[in-house]
Formats: sequence, C-alpha cells, structure tokens
Amino acid sequence: MNILEQIVANKKGEVEQRKKEVDVKAFESERFFARKTYSLKQFILDPTKTGIIAEYKRKSPSKGVINDTDSVESVTRMYAGFGASGISVLTDYKFFGGSLDDLAAARDNDVPLLRKDFMIDEYQIVEAKAFGADVILLIAACLTPAEVKRLATAAKKLDLEVLLELHDESELDHICAEVDLVGVNNRNLKNFEVDLKHSVRMAEKIGNGVIKIAESGINDVNNINFLKQHGFKGFLIGEYFMRQEDPGKAFKEFTYSL
Repeated sequence: MNILEQIVANKKGEVEQRKKEVDVKAFESERFFARKTYSLKQFILDPTKTGIIAEYKRKSPSKGVINDTDSVESVTRMYAGFGASGISVLTDYKFFGGSLDDLAAARDNDVPLLRKDFMIDEYQIVEAKAFGADVILLIAACLTPAEVKRLATAAKKLDLEVLLELHDESELDHICAEVDLVGVNNRNLKNFEVDLKHSVRMAEKIGNGVIKIAESGINDVNNINFLKQHGFKGFLIGEYFMRQEDPGKAFKEFTYSL
C-alpha cells in the first residue's frame, strides 16, 4: 500500500473504535456544537486579509517531526493576529501527531478553522463541528464522487463549509454543488513530490466557477503572486511556517512582504 492507502486503512479502524467509545449524539452537547460558524469563503475574499490558510502541523509521514515544541495556542494566535484568512489544524494522530484537542485549542481565534484530516465517515463531520471546526477537508483521492457529495451534504446540514482537495484531472468529477472551495494539492500523496506548476495546469481545468485554493509547496511570496495570476484566491501554507524557529513570527514577516 502507498502512504495514502495506509492512512485511510488506519483511519477506518480509528473511526470504528471511536464510534464504540462515544455515541455521535453525545457531540451535540459539546460547547462548540451550537456556535455560529465562520465562513472561510468570506474570509478568503476579504481584501483586508492575506488569503493564507496557515496550518499547525507537528509532523508528516514524508518529513518526520516538523515542530513538536511550539504550542497550538501560541502559533495560531499569531496566525490570527496577523491576518490569516483561516487556520488549518491537523487532527490525525498516528501520521501527523495532531488531535481534536488541538482543534479545540485553536478555537479561541476569531477566524475560520479547518479540520484537516482524512474524512471518510459522517461521524467525523459531527465530531469536527463539536470540536470547533468551521470547515472540513474532503480528499478526492480517497473518496468516490458519490462519497464526496454525501459527506459534503452532511457538512452543509451542520453549517460547515467544505474544501475539496484535488490532485489530478481524473478527480474533477468529484466537484459538486455542495463544495464551497476547491483546493489543488501540489504534493503527490503517493510519492510526496511537489510541483507548484501543477496548480496552474489544474486551475485551467477547474475553471472560474469556484474559489480555488493552492496547497503545499508554497514558501515564498513570489509563489503567491504567481498563483494569483492564475486565478487562485487562497493559499494553504503549513510546513514552511512550522519549520521556522518561531512559526508565528515567520508568518508575521511573510505577510509583511505580500
């Protein structure tokens, strides 16, 4: 199995175990479940914001430990304070070192929160809502078009927005009316190689009917300016900031150059 297949296989087991431990109805009494959600679409299009979805990530399967010292509270506070349009929080533990508690800890910020995980079951969507998410990520590479539509529909019922992540042209048929934003991941999830120009090629195929987000491999303001010329409105950046000595300060300095 490639790494994506390994992650999804593990996730299926995790979700089934979680269902046995916590009934889905129990999430409705969690403190964030009834809160009014923020719109990532609106924040991305807000000219006073940076367009950046800044990510908190401790490690990855391809790079190992990235940053396991700076707290989610301190880093995300800086992200929000210096104009992030959204904050992405990895909640997968085994492969990325994250947790739902990280998502809840980031909820103190008044910007949209994206639960970044490998979403395969409606249970995870209710879970995301209960722990403070405003947006969920659906990855086309591990879902069928019908599964994307079903999960996106479940998210909309909970007033959550949906970011659909694509990797190649074969996944274009996963885009549906229930999807709010379409992301193009420049990192191949099968071998983890990065090609920034991949976003440009995909953008032409996606067209102008949706808000496009470029993901992975962005480490320079020039990257953002290049991608803006090709119709991208949002930019998900995580590893670049998290690898710096002070991720929050790195984000602040990066945005000064925009």
